[in-house]
Amino acid sequence: MSSRSHPYLVGIAGGSASGKTSLLRDLFKMMPNGSLALVSQDNYYRPKEEQRPDKNGELNFDLPTSIDRRHFHHDVQRLRIGKSITKLEYTFNNPEKEPEKITIHPAPIVICEGLFIFHYKEIDELLDYRVYVEADEKLRLKRRITRDMEERGYPEDVVRYQWENHVLPADRNFLQPYRSQCDEVIHNNVSYNNELHNLVKKLKTILHREPASK
Repeated sequence: MSSRSHPYLVGIAGGSASGKTSLLRDLFKMMPNGSLALVSQDNYYRPKEEQRPDKNGELNFDLPTSIDRRHFHHDVQRLRIGKSITKLEYTFNNPEKEPEKITIHPAPIVICEGLFIFHYKEIDELLDYRVYVEADEKLRLKRRITRDMEERGYPEDVVRYQWENHVLPADRNFLQPYRSQCDEVIHNNVSYNNELHNLVKKLKTILHREPASK
């Protein structure tokens, strides 16, 4: 087998509160140190003043235009050619949280994570493997309410408004149409342990192939 000219790129997408963050945390625990690099779409949100308001004047962060798409693509490309990237984390407009500087080093496997990674054609065409994370809609809403109230300080009525007017339309328009094109679907209503172990097995197989050429 000839050596790969670039890292193996895995795309992981799923709706809000489907469990992507938990899945990624467990995935990193189970994979060898240094084998994975993660670039998250969430760290490329445009500033509030550049976000589009909906019909009621509320900012909608669940649109493809909410992300600095060009910068996101640029950084993915840098990781593909073996270059490190540095980015300030996105704090979801929490004024009490100081953003940290994130440095991401290249690795044999690069994971691109986010809602729009399949919708962004320039990202999707780079991916070698696509993973779709899904969970029951009512369960996701419950998780989102808990998370946004505890971690981001959002009142429940704001969370519910965003869910109905921003999150669900984004799911329908920019995520669900790509589900059938994914290589693996991970269900996260109760436990994703079996699917996680299958994914780890898949990625470890990739690692045992010839390393990407420098």
